Amino acid sequence: MELYFKDLSKRKKQVMEKNGNKRKLRVCVATCNRADYSKLAPIMFGIKTEPEFFELDVVVLGSHLIDDYGNTYRMIEQDDFDINTRLHTIVRGEDEAAMVESVGLALVKLPDVLNRLKPDIMIVHGDRFDALALATSAALMNIRILHIEGGEVSGTIDDSIRHAITKLAHYHVCCTRSAEQHLISMCEDHDRILLAGCPSYDKLLSAKNKDYMSIIRMWLGDDVKPKDYIVALQHPVTTDIKHSIKMFELTLDALISFNKRTLVLFPNIDAGSKEMVRVMRKKGIEHHPNFRAVKHVPFDQFIQLVAHAGCMIGNSSCGVREVGAFGTPVINLGTRQIGRETGENVLHVRDADTQDKILQALHLQFGKQYPCSKIYGDGNAVPRILKFLKSIDLQEPLQKKFCFPPVKENISQDIDHILETLSALAVDLGGTNLRVAIVSMKGEIVKKYTQFNPKTYEERINLILQMCVEAAAEAVKLNCRILGVGISTGGRVNPREGIVLHSTKLIQEWNSVDLRTPLSDTLHLPVWVDNDGNCAAMAERKFGQGKGLENFVTLITGTGIGGGIIHQHELIHGSSFCAAELGHLVVSLDGPDCSCGSHGCIEAYASGMALQREAKKLHDEDLLLVEGMSVPKDEAVGALHLIQAAKLGNAKAQSILRTAGTALGLGVVNILHTMNPSLVILSGILASHYIHIVKDVIRQQALSSVQDVDVVVSDLVDPALLGAASMVLDYTTRRIY
Repeated sequence: MELYFKDLSKRKKQVMEKNGNKRKLRVCVATCNRADYSKLAPIMFGIKTEPEFFELDVVVLGSHLIDDYGNTYRMIEQDDFDINTRLHTIVRGEDEAAMVESVGLALVKLPDVLNRLKPDIMIVHGDRFDALALATSAALMNIRILHIEGGEVSGTIDDSIRHAITKLAHYHVCCTRSAEQHLISMCEDHDRILLAGCPSYDKLLSAKNKDYMSIIRMWLGDDVKPKDYIVALQHPVTTDIKHSIKMFELTLDALISFNKRTLVLFPNIDAGSKEMVRVMRKKGIEHHPNFRAVKHVPFDQFIQLVAHAGCMIGNSSCGVREVGAFGTPVINLGTRQIGRETGENVLHVRDADTQDKILQALHLQFGKQYPCSKIYGDGNAVPRILKFLKSIDLQEPLQKKFCFPPVKENISQDIDHILETLSALAVDLGGTNLRVAIVSMKGEIVKKYTQFNPKTYEERINLILQMCVEAAAEAVKLNCRILGVGISTGGRVNPREGIVLHSTKLIQEWNSVDLRTPLSDTLHLPVWVDNDGNCAAMAERKFGQGKGLENFVTLITGTGIGGGIIHQHELIHGSSFCAAELGHLVVSLDGPDCSCGSHGCIEAYASGMALQREAKKLHDEDLLLVEGMSVPKDEAVGALHLIQAAKLGNAKAQSILRTAGTALGLGVVNILHTMNPSLVILSGILASHYIHIVKDVIRQQALSSVQDVDVVVSDLVDPALLGAASMVLDYTTRRIY
C-alpha cells in the first residue's frame, strides 16, 4: 500500500510539471458566507497577482447579502475585488425547509450566471448547503470543479454535504494528511489531489505580531487586557436543533457566571439560528455589561481577537482549526466538530448538558497558553494551489475517473493495532548519555538510540537534531506515526515555553536554552520539554503504578535525587517551575554539603554522587574492599561498589547505606505529612536498596494517619523516556472532558 501511494505521488508530480495552459485560465470563485471567504480570499489574492495566467470572476451569494448577518459582501469590495454577480439565494426561515428551498433557489439562478461567465474552473469551498448547489450546477453544466477542504470529518450533516461535493468535484485541495487519505479511500484520483494546507494559515501564521491592542479595545472596550477575555461562536446543529439551542442557553449561563468580558458572534444561517438569537435576546446578552454581541468581525481583526483571547468557546470549525495556530485555549462544545483533527489546545465537552460542566471547562482552559499547532497548514498553501491550477490540462477528458487502490489482505483493524502505530519521539538528556527513542501508545520502546552527551551547547543541540531526524526517518520504515517530540532534561524547566532555565552541574552550557524552537522548526512537529523528575511522574501516571490514581509522588534515586508530584491527576510545576525538588528537602541542619549550595539535603545523603563520595573515602582508607571484592585500577570507585561491599558484610558500608536510606525515609515522611498522597513510588537504580529502610522510618516517624500509605519500587525500565513520550501522547491525542 505504501509503495502504491508513493508511486501515485510521483506520477502526480510529473503531471503537474508536464501540464500547462497556453491561454489564461478563467477561474470562478463563488463565496457564500464570511467563513468560506476567509479561506477563499488568500487564493483570490494569489490569482489576482498573476493576471498573465488567470482571469478571476467572483460570484457572491448566500448570507453574504443579508443584513442580519452583517452584509459581509462589503468586505469583499473592501478587498478591492470586482463582484461579477450577486445572487440572492437565501429563503428566510432558518429551519430545515428553508435550507432545502435555498438550495433549490440557487439551482434555479446559477445556470444563467454560469452560461454568461463560462469559467474553465469553479472553486468551491467546504461543506455548506450553498456550496452543494454550486457544485451541482457546475457539474451538470460540464464545468470543472476545484473543491477546497474535502476529505475532512466534523460530525454533523456537514460531513454528508462535504463528501457529496467531493464526488462532484474534479480536483481537490486538502489541508491534512488524514484528509488526503480519506479522499483516496473515497476512490478519488490521487493525481488530482493536492495536499496544500489551509489557505487561511498563510495569513494566520504571520498575523500574531501585528498591532492588536486597538482591535481589542474597539470590539471589547478600553479596559480589556490581552488573555483576559473570551470569544464565543456557536452555531446550531441541524441534526439536533433542540439540543443545540439548549446547549447554547447553558453556554451563555456559564459565561455570565464566569464573569469575564466576552465577544459573542451571531450564529450562521443554518436551521435553528433564529431560535439561538432569541435565546441571546431573552438573556439580555446585547445589553449585558460583560458582553459584546456582533454579527460580523472582519477576518483580519478576528484573527487578532482569537490570537490574544484567554479562551474561545463554541462549536465553530474555526476553534478547532484556525485557533490552533496561536495556541489559544479552545472549548469545543457538543458533537458538531468532534471528528476534526485538533491540537493540544482543544478541550472537548461532548455532552455539554449542564452549566456546571461548561463552567468547569472554562476554569480549566481560561488563560492557558498551548504550543502553536500547524496541523492544518504551514503558511504556504496559496503558492501550491496556484501551481496546481496552472497544471490543469483543459484538453483532458472532463469525465471523472474513480480509482480503486489495491487493498492489502488481512490488515488488522483491531484497535490495538491502530493505537500502536501512533508514537512519540522521546529524548532523555542525562549527565552522561543522550538517548532518543520511538515510543508507542502502549509505552513500548520500538527503537532506542544512545550517544555520549557532548560537553558544549552547540555540539549537544546539533546531536539532538541529528538523532531526532534519523529516528523520525526510521519511524516511517517501522510504520510508526510520530505525533510530536517530548524531552526530559535535568534542571529547572519552563514547560510552557520549552526552555531550560537552569541546568544541573552535570550538564554544562545548558542554561536559558530554548529547546522547542529548533526541534519544532526542523521536524515540523510539536515539542514538549520538562524536568526529568516530572517526566518520571508522568511516566508512572500513564504507564506505571500511578495509573488511575488522583494523588501520588514519585522520587527518583539516581546520580541525584529528584521527583514529581501528581495532585488531582495534574502534574504540579509550581509558580517558578521549582515544585518537586524533593532531593533538596533538608533532613539535617548539620548534614553534609549539597551540590545546591545548602547542606543536609536528601541528595547530600542518598544520591549516587553522595554514595560515591563515601565510597571513595572508605577506599582511600582501605576500608571499602572485603573478601570477594576487587576494583580494577582503571575503574573509578562508585556507589555500586559501596552497595556490593555492604552486601558482602562490610559494616561501615552498611552503616552508610542505612544513613542514606534513613535520610530518604525522613524526606518521604515529610512528603506524607505535606502532600498526603495515596502512593509513593521510588524510581531509579538505588530504589530497591532503600525501600525497606524507608518503610522502617515511616513506621517509626510518620503520623499514624499516613502510615498505611504504600511505598513501592517502580517497575518501569526507562521512566525518563516514557515520561517524555507521555507528554506527546497525552496531549496530541484527543481529550474528552
